[in-house]
Formats: sequence, structure tokens, C-alpha cells
Amino acid sequence: MQQHLPSGDISPRSHRMSKSRSRTFKGALAAAAATAGLLTALVPGGAQAADNPYERGPAPSNSSIEALRGSYATSQTSVSSLSVRGFGGGTIYYPTSTSDGTFGAVVISPGFTAYESSIAWLGPRLASQGFVVFTIDTNTTLDQPASRGDQLLAALDYLTGTSSVRSRVDSSRLGVMGHSMGGGGTLEAAKDRPSLQAAIPLTGWNTDKTWPEVKTPTLVIGADGDTVAPVATHSKPFYNSLPSSLDKAYLELRGATHFTPNTSNTTIAKYSISWLKRFIDNDTRYEQFLCPLPSTSLTIAEYKGNCPHTS
Repeated sequence: MQQHLPSGDISPRSHRMSKSRSRTFKGALAAAAATAGLLTALVPGGAQAADNPYERGPAPSNSSIEALRGSYATSQTSVSSLSVRGFGGGTIYYPTSTSDGTFGAVVISPGFTAYESSIAWLGPRLASQGFVVFTIDTNTTLDQPASRGDQLLAALDYLTGTSSVRSRVDSSRLGVMGHSMGGGGTLEAAKDRPSLQAAIPLTGWNTDKTWPEVKTPTLVIGADGDTVAPVATHSKPFYNSLPSSLDKAYLELRGATHFTPNTSNTTIAKYSISWLKRFIDNDTRYEQFLCPLPSTSLTIAEYKGNCPHTS
């Protein structure tokens, strides 16, 4: 006898097929979700990696940026003055890993009468955080700021163009630093090459006190006890003259002298790393150390700047 089902019902066979299709569909969704999760796990930083492909290294903390070394193992290579033009050679420090692709780079100049050795501590410290760092000698120890600015740029061109580590460097993400006359040279380089992503003059000295032409995010670091380049006539006017629309900051070290940048210094390293990461790598994970503005402390006499940053 044939069984008649009420209108709107489905047959047992149809019901079984529907349940089977449902299980198949749910299984496909689960597989897709698992695949997406796997892909996210395989991409450093997960979804953030797509937002900023230049993030390098693990999520930062106060302890990680104050540490003597970051997460990257580093190596170094010497560059003879005889093999280059426009500057006096130096030492390149770089992460040994190639798994993260290319890195941003920074060139650092010493000050008046000084050699590369006076700023050498910054090389491995910054490189281990995920940068290629070139500490240079200048053509002569008596070179003035404008010449040192030209030499910083010549060193950047060598680093990205012909150096043995050029394949590790992203030539679109570059910065400059310098001490004393090298700090004055840092401002000169930033003025002459607006494409630079970051500039950090360290207790800088220059006869030119105004820098309205600078378009590079700049962190000016001075020292409250500086009698060679007093902040009232150097670092503060430098900072104040930078365009108000520019991402800029002024850090005055407490209990420090003109020569404080010549030895390992946690405060200089912490804020230099944060500035370079934020503007060379566009790594907004480091914004937390720059904005809100750091408070005065045992090591900071004054800190001012514009927040939030726009670049």
C-alpha cells in the first residue's frame, strides 16, 4: 500500500539526503576555517601582516626596547675607506636572518674630532631590533655639519647600491642619526633628502638654528648638562623651528652631558628604537612608547612633541 505524506513534508530519503548535504556543507565550512586559521598562523603577525608588511620582530614591551639586545642575531662587516667615495668607511651591522625579507636602514655619523668608535654601541643595539645599521667615519674628523650631511647620504647610497648587504635593505625605508656635528649633519641630510623616513640628531651642533625645510619625522635629543651645544642655543631651537605639521619630538636627557651619546644609554636607545620603528617601519605597535608623551623622570628632564602621529 502506497504511503501518502502530508503536503509540505519531505520523504525519509529526501530527509536523509538533506542531512547529508548539511553535514557536507558544515564540514566544508570547518575545513575552510581551519585552513584560514593555518594561513593566519603561518603569516607573521596574522591579519596585521597584511596591514603593515614592514613589521619586524615580536610585539614590543618596555623590557624589549630597553634590553641591550633585541630578538635578532646580528653580524657585522667592515667597509674600508679605500673602497668607498664620499665618506670615510665604517661598519655595517645587520640581522643574520633573511626569513623576514628586507629591513629598513639607518646611517650614523660621529661628531667633531671623533671616530666611528664613539657611536659604535648603537650598531648592534639597533640592528638586533631589526635594522641594517651603518656607523661611519667621516672624511676627516674636522668635517663640518653640512659635509657630514652629505656623507650620511653618500653612505646611504653605498649601503643600498653597492654594499655586500644591499639585498637585505629596503631602499625606500631609510633614516639618519648623528652625534654633535653629526647631529647637525643629520638635520642637513634630512633637509637635502625629504624622502628619508626618520632623523635623530643626538646633542646636535650646527650654526644653522632653523629647519623649516625638513619634511622627515625628527626626534631631537638634547642633554640638560650640555656645555658644548647647550640645548637653549641648539637642540631646542632646532626642534622649535621644525614645521608644526611635522611628526617631531624633543627629548632632553636629565643628568647628561654633550658626550652622553658616546656610551651605551638606555634612554637614548629606547626612544631611538621606538622612533625608527614607528617611522621607518611604520610599525604602530611602537606608538605606545611615544604617545602619550613620556613623562619627566630620573632620566628625562623634558619631553615634548605632537601626538597622535600622522605619518
